[in-house]
Amino acid sequence: MTENKAAFAKGKIHDVVVKPLAKYLDERGWLAELFRNDELEPEVMPVMAYISMTQPGVARGPHEHVDQTDYFCFIGPSNFKVYLWDAREGSLSHGVRQVIFAGVDNPVMVIVPPGVVHAYKNIGIDNGIVFNAPNRLYAGEGKRSPVDEIRHEEAAGSPYPLD
Repeated sequence: MTENKAAFAKGKIHDVVVKPLAKYLDERGWLAELFRNDELEPEVMPVMAYISMTQPGVARGPHEHVDQTDYFCFIGPSNFKVYLWDAREGSLSHGVRQVIFAGVDNPVMVIVPPGVVHAYKNIGIDNGIVFNAPNRLYAGEGKRSPVDEIRHEEAAGSPYPLD
């Protein structure tokens, strides 16, 4: 174990929400509700949505946001290992590292608040699709603002390693 890994203890991170996504099956296939405004707090209400495809063995992150809350849904067709590190000073779980297995075998929604460093890696054999509905516009109104993202992927000696 490196010194950086020892800085974060395994556990659950305060304010991170993980909720199972129900798939409603019928003869046509399935349907899953990704979010409902009557089930979300106003401060995490999405203002945009996007999907991304991640190839097997590929990771996105780690990175964090200053103001943005991410609202990820992992449904499949692959599986992901989701990494979270609580780097928020004053948080009840500051210094905690949480790992979630998500995707086709465990469809879940994960709300990641600002200051929680996060990454995910496709650990399956298929291309994986991830839905995100953040509460801030990417690059602001009209894409005229700086992007709210602090990237750690290339940082030498990063305290946020993926295994």
